[in-house]
Amino acid sequence: MKSSLALILLLLGGLSLAAHALPLSPSESAGKRLYREGLSGSGEPIMARVGAADMLLPASSLPCANCHGADGLGRPEGGVRPPDLNWARLTSQYGQQQINGRSYPAYTEGTLARAIQEGRDSGNNRLDPAMPRFVLSMNDQRNLTAYLKRLADDRDPGLTPDSLHLGTLLPSQGPLAEEGATVAAGLDGSVARINQAGGIHGRQLRLTILDPGPDRASADRALARLIEQEQVFALIAPLAPALDSDLAARLGQAGIPLIGPLSLLGPAQSSRQIFEPLPGLREQLLALADYAAARLRALQGPTLITYPDEPSQRLAAQNLGQYLQDHAWQKVTLQVYDSVQDALPLGSRSVFYLGSGGGFSRLAERLQSAGQVPYLFAASNQVAGDLFQVPSGFSRRVFLAYPFVPSDWTLAGRLALTQLREHQGLGGEHAVLQVGAFSSMLLLSEGMKQAGRDASREKLISALEGLHDFDTGLTPLISFGPGRRLGLSGAHIVTVDLPDQRFYLVAPYKPIAATP
Repeated sequence: MKSSLALILLLLGGLSLAAHALPLSPSESAGKRLYREGLSGSGEPIMARVGAADMLLPASSLPCANCHGADGLGRPEGGVRPPDLNWARLTSQYGQQQINGRSYPAYTEGTLARAIQEGRDSGNNRLDPAMPRFVLSMNDQRNLTAYLKRLADDRDPGLTPDSLHLGTLLPSQGPLAEEGATVAAGLDGSVARINQAGGIHGRQLRLTILDPGPDRASADRALARLIEQEQVFALIAPLAPALDSDLAARLGQAGIPLIGPLSLLGPAQSSRQIFEPLPGLREQLLALADYAAARLRALQGPTLITYPDEPSQRLAAQNLGQYLQDHAWQKVTLQVYDSVQDALPLGSRSVFYLGSGGGFSRLAERLQSAGQVPYLFAASNQVAGDLFQVPSGFSRRVFLAYPFVPSDWTLAGRLALTQLREHQGLGGEHAVLQVGAFSSMLLLSEGMKQAGRDASREKLISALEGLHDFDTGLTPLISFGPGRRLGLSGAHIVTVDLPDQRFYLVAPYKPIAATP
C-alpha cells in the first residue's frame, strides 16, 4: 500500500513538473508580450486610458508588468500597491479581501476583462485611478487572460531546481581582449568558489561567455544568442561598449537583470534592470572636478577636456564640460584628440583626459615639450597601465580617481581576492575590472540568497534594490534603492609621486552631490 501511494505521489509530482515545463501556446505567448511589453500579437498598437481625464497613452509605455511585476506578485509604485495576479487567488471561491477590508466576489473571465478595460473590480467598484484602462480587441483580451492563467507557472529562463545559468559578453580579440580575459578569469573563479561552497540555495552556477565581436552588429547577435538561445537568467559584468546605446532597452524588453560595472568605460545605463557596483566614468570625473575646484583653485581655468572620437567618450566629455560650466568653471574647452597626430591646444591650467592609457603619457610628453605642466586629471582604470611613462615633471600634478583604495579592503576581502587571483593565475593588472567582477558576483549571490529558493528575476531585482551598506570587503559600502542603481557615486582622489612611483591619497571617497 505504501509503495502504491509512493508511486502515485511520484507520478503526480512528475505530472506537475511536466505541466510547469509545458511551453506557452501561441495565444499565451501573445498574452505574455502584451502583459510585459504592452504590445499586441497582431502588431497593431494598443492604447490605454489614464487618469480621470481618460488621457490616451501607448500601452507600451505602461505595460501591466511595470506595476504588477513580471511574476505578477505586484510591487509598490508611487504609493500604490498593485494586487497579486495569481489566477488561483483571483478566481478563488472565497473571493477577495483587500487592505481596506472590503470583500469582493471571485473574478471570472468576464469581470477580469471589465477590470482591465474599464477599471472596475469583480464587485463593480471603481479601481484605483492609477490603474490604466486598456483598449483591447477581443483577441488581445483572450490572449492576456490565457497568459494570466499561466503567469504563476511561467518561470524565468535559466533557473532550474538545481542550476542557475548566467551569461556575459567578453572580448577575446581586439583592443579589449586583455581586459576581457581578466574579467573572464575573475568570473570563472567566483563561480567555482560559489559552487564549491554548495551553490546558492542548492543551485550550481553555470556561466556562458560569448565574444561580442568587433562591432555593434556582432555584439547584437551575441546578446540575442544569450537571451534567446542560451536563455540565461541574468547577465554578469559584460564588457561590450558597442552595445552602450541600446543595451538598457534590450534588457528591459527581455526582463533580464544585469549586475556589473558597465559605465566604467562610458555613459551610465539608466534601467531598473541594471545594477552597477562601482562608480562610472562620469562619477569619477565629477569627483575629480569637485576636488580640483575645492583644493586646487582650478575654477578660473583655462581648462581643457580631451577625448577620443568615440560616441561614449564624447558624451562623457560633454557631460563633464556641462558640469564644469554649471559649477562656475571658466574658459572650458572640449577637444577631440588623437595623441598620435593631433596638435594639442596649449595654455591650460587643468587638463581632463579621457581615452586609453598610451595616449595619456604621450599627451603629457607633448605638454612638457611645449613647456606646459598643467594639472592632469583622469580615471585610474583608463590610464593605470601607462601612468609611469608620464614625465617626472608632472609628479604630484597628476590626479586620478579610484573607485577603491587598499584601505577599503578588509582582511576577509583581501584574502578572498588573493585566493581568486592565485587560483586563476591573475596578477594585479586591471585591478578595477577584477574588483568590479568580484563585487558583481558577490551582489548576485546575496541577491539570489535573499530572493529565496523560489527566486525569479523580479525577486532578484527587488532584493538588490533593497541592499544598503553592503560590504564587499574591497570597496566602500554599496547601497542601492528605488531609482538608485549605482552602488557607489563618488571616488577616492589620489596623486602620484612619479620618480618614487608612490601613490598618495589626497581625498577619501565621498559621494558626489550631482545625481544622474
